Amino acid sequence: MSPRRSLASLAFAFLLLCLASPAPAAAPDELVWRGDHATGRALMEDLAKEYAKGKMGKITLQPFSTVSGLDAVAQGSADFAGSARGKYARRAEEANLTFVPGALDAAVLITHPRNPVNSITLKQMHDIYLGRITNWKELGGEDKPINLYGIAASLDGVEYSLRQLVFGRGDQRVAAPRLYMNTSKLEEAISIDPAGLGLSTLAGTWTNKSVKALQVDGINASTASIVDGSYPLYIKLYLVTPANSPKQAAIDRFVEFLGTPTAKDILRRHQLVPISDVLDLAARETKRIDWFDAQLGRAPGTTAAIAAAEAAEAAPATAAAQPPTPVSAPRAMLESKVAVAPTAESTQAARENLARAEAKKAAEREAAANRAAVTSAAQATAATSAAAATSVAATTAPAKHATGAPSKAKVAKETKPAPKKTKMPAKADAQAAAPKAASFGNVSGGANGG
Repeated sequence: MSPRRSLASLAFAFLLLCLASPAPAAAPDELVWRGDHATGRALMEDLAKEYAKGKMGKITLQPFSTVSGLDAVAQGSADFAGSARGKYARRAEEANLTFVPGALDAAVLITHPRNPVNSITLKQMHDIYLGRITNWKELGGEDKPINLYGIAASLDGVEYSLRQLVFGRGDQRVAAPRLYMNTSKLEEAISIDPAGLGLSTLAGTWTNKSVKALQVDGINASTASIVDGSYPLYIKLYLVTPANSPKQAAIDRFVEFLGTPTAKDILRRHQLVPISDVLDLAARETKRIDWFDAQLGRAPGTTAAIAAAEAAEAAPATAAAQPPTPVSAPRAMLESKVAVAPTAESTQAARENLARAEAKKAAEREAAANRAAVTSAAQATAATSAAAATSVAATTAPAKHATGAPSKAKVAKETKPAPKKTKMPAKADAQAAAPKAASFGNVSGGANGG
């Protein structure tokens, strides 16, 4: 066999070997999740473990708060987020995010286990949050003030969802003076306060023996009461994804995983209801809202009308692009960010912007003070020089007049014409020459005495 034919055979054999070799396995997906503690504990911890166990990918969890997770997804520092509320149309940061409902949870009011109150009505809850009921005695308990706890961020997922149900507005202001960053910290505070009251979730508290969940109108929160709709305060848990992501295929694979029997079993173990388990959810919603109106003494359709008006009012903000941070009012921007999401990345950016603005103003004030000092010194120097020049001029002025031209006053005096003399008669001249006699009253002395 010729050398050329041997080389060709070897090349052909190498090609067949390459084609027969299995393709290298694709690298597992790596995703970053960020969101509120309620969703993190209930929805993500065990799901992430199962996802890694099946060698489908690695998910890094960053539980913190709802808005911090949404902002991280919008800015690209997280791949997807968890939220216990839907999209807030007034926030331009959320305009391009997609909220995918994954499960149902229950919002529950919690108190200390030793508190004798076990149930409250929806109307009582409404009045507590508006500050109209302030003592446990009004709920059948001890004569103690109600220490109402809340989440510092007004757009926290669980708090927002409850207010949306009770008031028709998720951003409704409430009388909760004791504020915490997340539900985990809130639960810790209530566990040591027998007069405490706050909001958490069924999935987050069902194994926590240091707090007690209250019934609502005599109904316990449970997966069964969520499925049949008898517990009124069920809420949706969402997986939030960006509109465009370089990891979109990996995100889609995880969303598909949530629909598998394995994932659904994990949700149920955490007292969650997979969204697919409730087929009549949309139809049930109208009846639930009407029930809320009846319990709160409102006309039928009131809550729905409030929510519709809210959505219509916020629609322009959703359609518009995110406005730039107004550099002319950094303090006002920071205050608005703190009111909505004190721990979000956008709030931290507002703090930094305010610090830069204040540093710039301080530098401008210092520069202006330096310019004023320089100007004042220059004016003082000029005044001193002018005074010195005036003194020198005053000293040399007489010599100039003596040797030079006479002054105007002197010239005028010297050149003034002499008055004309009038010639008088001789007799008058004689009388004028004679001395005038002295006069004493009506007695006149003669010219010769006498």
